Amino acid sequence: MRKARPKKRIILPDPKFNDVLVTKFVNNVMLNGKKSTAFSIFYEAMEIVAQRTSENPIEVWKKALANVTPAVEVRSRRIGGATFQIPAEIPAVRKQSIGMKNLIGFSRKRHEKTMGQKLAGEVLAAYKEEGAAFKKKEDTHRMAEANKAFSHFRF
Repeated sequence: MRKARPKKRIILPDPKFNDVLVTKFVNNVMLNGKKSTAFSIFYEAMEIVAQRTSENPIEVWKKALANVTPAVEVRSRRIGGATFQIPAEIPAVRKQSIGMKNLIGFSRKRHEKTMGQKLAGEVLAAYKEEGAAFKKKEDTHRMAEANKAFSHFRF
């Protein structure tokens, strides 16, 4: 590589829960630079989660995020004219990113009225180890398990 790697940016904790992970999540929820809207969506979702579970909403959200975070993925590798799906471990930062993006992406596809309700629904589903984001993680793991025979081609 010619250029040096860019510096990691310091992410400040959110104002309400004082947690950096929440800010990272809100940054992924955000569209068109509207951070205050993204924060209001997240906080609305956490209020709904608190009402439905009567537990600490941040703990429920963190458990849900852990439940949808994959450990392995398959990567395509071309070897001698054939393309193989090779299972590979995911680095910690990428794991977190994939988990957040899956949770947000599948909550956007839900059929509740507001984004806060959609996010709360998906968080609760993921907390109970069900829902589309959890299914995506299970499918990823299943695919990696099915292609375990090609793991000796690892990069």
